[in-house]
Amino acid sequence: MAIRAASDMWNDDNAIYDDGEWITWTEINSHLERQELRAEYPNADIELIPIFEQLLETAEDYYRHTGRHLQVYGDIGELYAAIVHGMKPHRNYAQGSDGRIGNHLVEVKTITPFKNSSTVCLNMKRNFSQVLIVRIDADFEVRGKLIDRKALPRGRGERLQLSWDDFEDPAV
Repeated sequence: MAIRAASDMWNDDNAIYDDGEWITWTEINSHLERQELRAEYPNADIELIPIFEQLLETAEDYYRHTGRHLQVYGDIGELYAAIVHGMKPHRNYAQGSDGRIGNHLVEVKTITPFKNSSTVCLNMKRNFSQVLIVRIDADFEVRGKLIDRKALPRGRGERLQLSWDDFEDPAV
């Protein structure tokens, strides 16, 4: 087994020498990418972003290959909430809401790519102060609308139908 000196493995083409150590361009680019993600998603656990991207890509690949959908869209919606809004999820199967954004209890409702309508059904007996409607369209693009409970239409009964189109898109 041959052992090469660091100067043989790293050179000006793939690393720089700074303060007594070699730093690869991969490390530099990774650090810059993390900084960009932190700027774009200041409340996110950055480690969740590749998981979200891989899960969404897996769901799309599976659908394109089989014509069937995986049952992962609720999880994708909750990961979106964690990344974009900084939601801290409750434990699995917790009663009342899906997570917390600051002091707000949040209910996440996901519109799947195979759903014929853009509506979700909300149980008004649940304990939440905001609802996040996450829409995954037929092209597997993901968007969300965060709505305060007090901005929801008044309804009678325990269930409330919400339409994606009834709420404005968030300011970009």
